[in-house]
Amino acid sequence: MGSGGLSRRRFVGTLAGSAAGVTLPAATACDDAPAPADTADTAAPEATGPGTRPSSQTESREPSGPRPLHLGTYTSVDGGGEGIGLATYDPESGRITGAGTIGGVGDPSYLALHPNGRTLYAVNEREDGAVTAVRLADRKVLGSRSTGGAAPCHLSVHPSGRWLLSANYGTGSVAVHPIDASGALGERTDLVTHSDPAPGPGQDGPHAHQFVTSPDGGHVLAVDLGTDTVYSYRLDQKAGTLSEVARAQTEPGAGPRHLTFHPGGRYAYLANEVDNTVAVCAYDVGTGWLSIGAAQSTGTGSGTSYPAQLVVTRNGRYAYLANRGHNSLTRYAVEADGARLRLLDTVPVSGDFPRQIALSPDGTLLFTANQRSSTVSVFHVDEDSGELKLAGEPFASPVAVCALPL
Repeated sequence: MGSGGLSRRRFVGTLAGSAAGVTLPAATACDDAPAPADTADTAAPEATGPGTRPSSQTESREPSGPRPLHLGTYTSVDGGGEGIGLATYDPESGRITGAGTIGGVGDPSYLALHPNGRTLYAVNEREDGAVTAVRLADRKVLGSRSTGGAAPCHLSVHPSGRWLLSANYGTGSVAVHPIDASGALGERTDLVTHSDPAPGPGQDGPHAHQFVTSPDGGHVLAVDLGTDTVYSYRLDQKAGTLSEVARAQTEPGAGPRHLTFHPGGRYAYLANEVDNTVAVCAYDVGTGWLSIGAAQSTGTGSGTSYPAQLVVTRNGRYAYLANRGHNSLTRYAVEADGARLRLLDTVPVSGDFPRQIALSPDGTLLFTANQRSSTVSVFHVDEDSGELKLAGEPFASPVAVCALPL
């Protein structure tokens, strides 16, 4: 990748921390931070994680008391962090309390958890891209491995817990790394570059933005903003290699960024960054084929609001979209067993440039990582209506680009 691709990923980073009145928490030693709560059997965020489980919120509540929150940042920009941010949150009030930093991890802009809850993974979004594993019990960095590309911006753990999937935005490629019994990463087993179709209007090449496993576990899907395509692969779980089985194209110039599945597994929702739309997609479990529906409004008016990420409540009734340029969350009602989205309203995020959003494991809280204001906002989620209510003042966190509540 030339420097242009990386610069596009970082173009807002130079504005981070510019909001008036933001006070960043003082750094504390990792050893002084509270140990993470037991998160065994916690699912990986993108595969079967928070907000995607079909069970009712009233069936199984998470333990009471403070819960761990991990924060991604850029370490190589002015006002950035010093590694992976550590915090806790109160599952009732939503209040966040800072708890230090895991140092030695450069530009950890996206985070994912192993299904057993013991290991955290981060991309290192740099020209020489890498992925890093961290053991949560003692916060020991277990090492990093090259992704074989530039500016990795997303990663997820396969539900088997044996493979780490990552997307290199800068070079338009996706990578697979093995995970050993300790949670550490082995050398890359595959790297696939999206060389076809040709880049969409205004794009200089492929830009892989996400790599995620379908809910049934049968396919892994890569969303590429540069080629306006979602690629479906089969993952050989013995060799860790990829075989393309299908591809689906958006409208030219849509710029697909992030795909989120409905808990039922038959539908998914695609956020298109460039043309400011979302789309409902039908998913065929047997073939991996994704059928992309008509473009729908984000409710943010004309112009580009840089839609970032969609999440779906685990009861499958509501979906939320982060709009970076509009500084809002769009609320949709999910209808027809997942086949339809109905726009309800937009809610201000009380921050600037919501880069990423996540639901707490019990689905009662929604977190937004606001990159430009260097804050994390928390909302209470009403299970019945899907309405969002801000839970107090946002938490100050340097160049917040990812929030992962456990």
